[in-house]
Amino acid sequence: MFADRAKIYIRSGKGGDGHCSFRRELYVPNGGPDGGDGGRGGDLIFEVDEGLNTLSDYRHRRKYAAGDGEPGGKRRCHGKDGKDLVLYVPEGTVIKEAASGKVIADMSGENRRQVVLKGGKGGLGNQHFATATMQVPKYAQPGQPARELEVNLELKVIADVGLIGFPNVGKSTLLSRVTNAEPKIANYHFTTLSPNLGVVDLDGAKGFVMADIPGLIEGASEGVGLGHEFLRHIERTKLMIHVVDAAGTEGRDPIDDIYKINAELEAYNPDIAKRPQVIAANKTDLIYEPDEDPVERLKQEFEPKGIRVFPISGATGKGVSELLYYVSAQLDTMDRTPVVFEQEYFPEDELIYEELPYTVEVEDGMYVVEGPKIEKMLGYTNLDSEKGFAFFQKFLKETGILDELEAKGIQEGDTVRMYGLQFDYYK
Repeated sequence: MFADRAKIYIRSGKGGDGHCSFRRELYVPNGGPDGGDGGRGGDLIFEVDEGLNTLSDYRHRRKYAAGDGEPGGKRRCHGKDGKDLVLYVPEGTVIKEAASGKVIADMSGENRRQVVLKGGKGGLGNQHFATATMQVPKYAQPGQPARELEVNLELKVIADVGLIGFPNVGKSTLLSRVTNAEPKIANYHFTTLSPNLGVVDLDGAKGFVMADIPGLIEGASEGVGLGHEFLRHIERTKLMIHVVDAAGTEGRDPIDDIYKINAELEAYNPDIAKRPQVIAANKTDLIYEPDEDPVERLKQEFEPKGIRVFPISGATGKGVSELLYYVSAQLDTMDRTPVVFEQEYFPEDELIYEELPYTVEVEDGMYVVEGPKIEKMLGYTNLDSEKGFAFFQKFLKETGILDELEAKGIQEGDTVRMYGLQFDYYK
C-alpha cells in the first residue's frame, strides 16, 4: 500500500533546570552560589532522504520526541544537552499543522533539512542571580518547556508533467512505453492506486519527469473515488497531459470526459485548472471506420482554445514521439523550478514566554494577573525566602504589573491572585 499521508505527534526536548547550590570548601567560608545551567533541549528536525519514496515509516509509530536537557549541577557544572531527533522523509513531503492545515515546511527544492521545533533553553543556575544586594540567591531558573505539535505529513510527488484522465484510458500504458516505470496495467478501473513516476529521455531535447496520476472520476474534488488522495499529486506539475479514450471503448464521450475532469480540477484548486494542458487522444488503433472522426471532434473543440490534440496509441507507440517533443518544447518556455509551498505556520511563534503579554483583570473584586511569563517566574522563585520575595517584588515593578494594577484601581488590602499564589496588596 502506497503511504503518502501520515499524522504524527512531535515534541522537542525540554530545557534542563538550572541548579541552586553554594560552594562549600575548607577555608572558603563565603564561596557564593555555584549552581550550573541546565542543558539545551534537543531539536526536532525533518530531513530529506533520497532513498525514501513513501511515508510508510510513519504509519505504525505515531509519537516522536527529542531528548530533554539535563539539569545543571553544583560547582557550576553545565547540564548535558538533549539529543536532537532527525525524522527522515521523502522529497516532496509537506509538513502541516494538523489543526489548521497550514504549511510548516515543504521538504523539496533546496530545503533538505529544517528544524521544525526548537528545544527549550536550559535554565540559569543561581550563580547568575548574585548581585551586590543579593549575594546568596536561593533560586534558579527552570528550563524552557518542550514544544509539541500534531502534524500531518503529505507526500506530493515532484514531476514536470502529470498524466490525468478517467480510469482505464491508458495512462499507465503510456507511462510504461515512454519511461522505465513499471506501473501495474490491467483492463479494469483503478488498476493504479498510487502515483507512478518515470523519466522521459529524448534525443536532442530536454527530458522531463512524468507522473501517472491514478484515475479521476466525477466528484473527485469532493473526495469521491479517493479523489483528494489523487488530486494532491497534481499540485506540483507544470503541465498536464489529459489522456482520453478516443475510441470510446467504454461508451464515454472523450470531450465530455475532459470537461468533467477539468471541472474537478477547478473545484479542487483553480490555480491547477489554469495550468497548460495537452490532450492525448489515446487508443486510436481501436478506431474502426467511424461515422465521425473522434480525433477531429477533439481538435475542433479544444484547439481553438489553445489546447493541442495529439492522436496516439499507447499500445503501438504511434504518435507518442510527436507528443513528447511538443511537451518538452512547452516545458522549455516555463520555469522548471519545482513548485514549493510557502510556510504559513511558524512554531517558533508559540511559547515564547519573554514576548507574550500578561493580563490584569478584576473578577469578583479580586485582581487576577495571568500570562506565561508570570507562570514561568513563579516556577523558579522561592517566595518563602526573603531574597526570593524581594526578587518577586522587583519583578512586579520592572514588568509594569504594579502600574497596571494601580491603573485598574487597586487599593491597599485588595486581593491579588496569580495562578496558585494569592496575596493582599500593600505598598
